[in-house]
Amino acid sequence: MHKPLIGAHVSISGHLHLAVERALSIGATTMQIFTKSNRSWFDKPLDLEEVSVFKKAVKAADLRGIMVHSSYLINIGAKEESTEKNSVKSLTLELERAEALDIPFLVLHPGSHTGAGTESCLKKIAHNLDIVLKKASGNTMILIETMAGQGTNVGSTFEEIKQILELTKNNHLLGVCFDTCHIFSAGYDISTDDGYDEVFKQFDKIIGLKHLKAFHLNDSKTEFNSHKDRHEELGKGNIPMTFFKRLMNDQRFAVVPKVLETPTDPDMELYKRELKLLRSLID
Repeated sequence: MHKPLIGAHVSISGHLHLAVERALSIGATTMQIFTKSNRSWFDKPLDLEEVSVFKKAVKAADLRGIMVHSSYLINIGAKEESTEKNSVKSLTLELERAEALDIPFLVLHPGSHTGAGTESCLKKIAHNLDIVLKKASGNTMILIETMAGQGTNVGSTFEEIKQILELTKNNHLLGVCFDTCHIFSAGYDISTDDGYDEVFKQFDKIIGLKHLKAFHLNDSKTEFNSHKDRHEELGKGNIPMTFFKRLMNDQRFAVVPKVLETPTDPDMELYKRELKLLRSLID
């Protein structure tokens, strides 16, 4: 039996390798991190010694399916030329950092059209992904995150994500990160058994389950189809625990990494409780 890959987004405060210690302290078998400030475009290059220490720590801890989350500033579908230019440069550097650290996945919010229209934005995202991926080593896959449909954000429908994948020439280096809160808020009803089956059936038909490489496990503070991105602790939002139980026992996703992004306290006791809860759901 495969060990379930479940973890959380943990801090790199102090040094990168301390994220590994924090992940282990909550019983995680995978994790998600930022490799720099999530509110900055750029950062100084990674220190070679720090890279080496991080990789040794990951190997010793046997953490697998690790994800980096890209900066929240990045919008490679932006209407404004300066934002688009900075976003492409920033994403290129984020990918280089993930590759240097031997991290397999880089999660990306696809973008926002800010008034220019969805179709134009999707084409721009695909074009800019090709620019970024053309320089990639191929060791790290960019995962397009499913979005809630808030504001002018794109990527809240399977059709939009499919369009990005189809328009991108280097789509063998792309995958999808399925965010449970975002999916629910976007109008995909995962609250019932029938809904669970139908949503993944549609995902497979439109995008293909082979492209589903990671999950963000978040409950939703807002109601179904709210198009708002508001994460909540598991069991305290509007997504029934029956969904998470089915997901944790779905053999199609047994080795797909799953991380929590719920609001958490500094000592991570909430994450520890949530991971214990997820393990208890496994039959």
